Amino acid sequence: MIFDAHMHVGDFGPMFNVSLDRDGLAALIDEHGYEGCCVFHPDNELVRTVIESIPEAYGLVWGNPRLPGYVEEVERLLDHPKFLGLKLHPLIDGYHPNDPAVHPLMELLLERGGLPVLLHSGHPIFTLPWSIEELAVAYPGVKVIMGHMGHGNVVYINASIDIAARRPNVYLETSGMPMHTKIKEAVDRIGVERVLYGSDAPFHHPAVEILRVQVAGLRPEELQRVLSGNSRALFLGQKGVSDEEVASARAVR
Repeated sequence: MIFDAHMHVGDFGPMFNVSLDRDGLAALIDEHGYEGCCVFHPDNELVRTVIESIPEAYGLVWGNPRLPGYVEEVERLLDHPKFLGLKLHPLIDGYHPNDPAVHPLMELLLERGGLPVLLHSGHPIFTLPWSIEELAVAYPGVKVIMGHMGHGNVVYINASIDIAARRPNVYLETSGMPMHTKIKEAVDRIGVERVLYGSDAPFHHPAVEILRVQVAGLRPEELQRVLSGNSRALFLGQKGVSDEEVASARAVR
């Protein structure tokens, strides 16, 4: 089974020319045998309607510290049982990861028992790995996931692995990172439990992203941890979602 830690729903306009609606997400879940996935979009209410209609889909609340009322919105949505953590996209929204405006959101995650936060990484000026490290150092009790583990630049990929090796609260997520060998390197250097599979659909296709993990040279038990077990433990374990509840949700569909 597979748990995708990084998916988007909604339309992403003429710049990207990609979109994924509710039915498209459900089709990807069926096609690739997903047992779960985390989805997000700047419109949190859109995400809420999607995750309430697809048992395998869970949400991360998109927090934007440049908008009024952002703390209250995140706090309200984290009360929803299917929102499992926070999504920050400093590149799109235009702020640095360790901006003081981000700190109230991190405090919320701490109050909720250390829920995880996933950040886009790999692009200057706002999502360089070292800037995300500053946030992880400031909040060691929060599990900080580097989405794309540095993305397409080997300097940023290597930096992401280095940072995770020295910061035990940093996790690496694989989507859009082109080098299958770096997935194996990450597992060997930081431990298998802190590497998570993600697809970044619809920006990347799950078939491609799954294959990259499968050919990375992991042992069977490591492969299963990266493709599913780690995300289950990180996201569902933090919210206290039981295996029985997950199985029951899938049976509804």
